[in-house]
Amino acid sequence: MCQVLGLERKGVMHSDQRTRFSVKGEPVYHYCAVSSFSEYTVVHSGCAVKVSPHAPLEKICLLSCGVAAGLGAAWNVADISKGSTVVIFGLGTVGLAVAQGAKLRGASQIIGVETNPEKYEKAKAFGVTEFLNPKDCKEPIQQVIKRISGGGTDYSFECIGDTGTVATALQSCCDGWGLTVTLGVPKMKPEIAAHYSAFLSGKTLKGSLFGGWKPKSDLPSLVEKYMNKEIQIDEFITHDLPFEDINKAFSLMREGKCLRCV
Repeated sequence: MCQVLGLERKGVMHSDQRTRFSVKGEPVYHYCAVSSFSEYTVVHSGCAVKVSPHAPLEKICLLSCGVAAGLGAAWNVADISKGSTVVIFGLGTVGLAVAQGAKLRGASQIIGVETNPEKYEKAKAFGVTEFLNPKDCKEPIQQVIKRISGGGTDYSFECIGDTGTVATALQSCCDGWGLTVTLGVPKMKPEIAAHYSAFLSGKTLKGSLFGGWKPKSDLPSLVEKYMNKEIQIDEFITHDLPFEDINKAFSLMREGKCLRCV
């Protein structure tokens, strides 16, 4: 959210709008101002965070996105209360991190909506109590959720990156105080369409960037929570691959066969 740095999309350094890397005279761009697929990198001082030297970098790298985004959506953005009901659309790393955050806050019911049944077993370990596969439902998924949660959930999270699902998530939370948080980044159709009656009945739709954390000040405390075994990170890592297998890692991601590859 920094007004000086913003969300860097051009792949160049802030000071002179140039890169710090080149191969055979051609510039190599800094992806998202990070370029972490290199042994050494250069970042703006505003993007560097000092954390505990004892923390294993090959584990806490998951806090750079994904896990931190999901935990923050549950704790900072939604501020889930004890005994509440939750539904999560999409059980990838972000969705499971939301589930972990909801479980740690003492949610009484955590419903996972996912079309890939292979993710169910893993999701139980993160706190998901019930699973719904929209493909197996004879009625709209929001009606099933309303029925099993007694009128709609207190909180609803969209973790897929599909704007159509945002509307479904909004319909799945309860009237009066139902809160829907959207975390996914849509690949197409960025506009959201929802019926005004959802807002008229007291529901709220909130966006979330990096789970509402301030990286400079909040990441060190998240690392400490991991070191103190208060939050799970290791369980999200399904594959450890050597660098030369980087393209295999992308294939596993596209095929939905991994959570996180390091």
